[in-house]
Amino acid sequence: MSAAEQKKTGAEHYSPVMPYIVLPNDAEGFIKFIENVFGADEKLRVNTDDGSVMHAEYSINGGTVMFGQSGGEWKAFPCGMFVLVDDVAAVYRKAIDSGAASIQEPADRGYGQAAGVQDKWGNQWWLNNPETRAE
Repeated sequence: MSAAEQKKTGAEHYSPVMPYIVLPNDAEGFIKFIENVFGADEKLRVNTDDGSVMHAEYSINGGTVMFGQSGGEWKAFPCGMFVLVDDVAAVYRKAIDSGAASIQEPADRGYGQAAGVQDKWGNQWWLNNPETRAE
């Protein structure tokens, strides 16, 4: 089965490759972070009996980030994500204002405007707009 055929059998928001994060704690805080910074939109959420997030899928600019909160056999691990955005500096500022730490300030990197932040769960978010590079 081709990737195109597989996509037809999955949810509309599925991509051929999607990051999966297991958060160490505070999945609710992570959800607020991605909603505030990226305008993430919930596509699916499955809670455990105690109400913590077992599995969630959120769309960011048409791509999907999947995650759940650690527990039992599922140990926490962070992820790195490359995100195309319209305004690198504005998204970078939202991330910093939402508690992320700067990895790389916004600047022209030769492949477009880019910046990097790390959220409090250890995930790295690499922001890029390839259309705003200097000529």
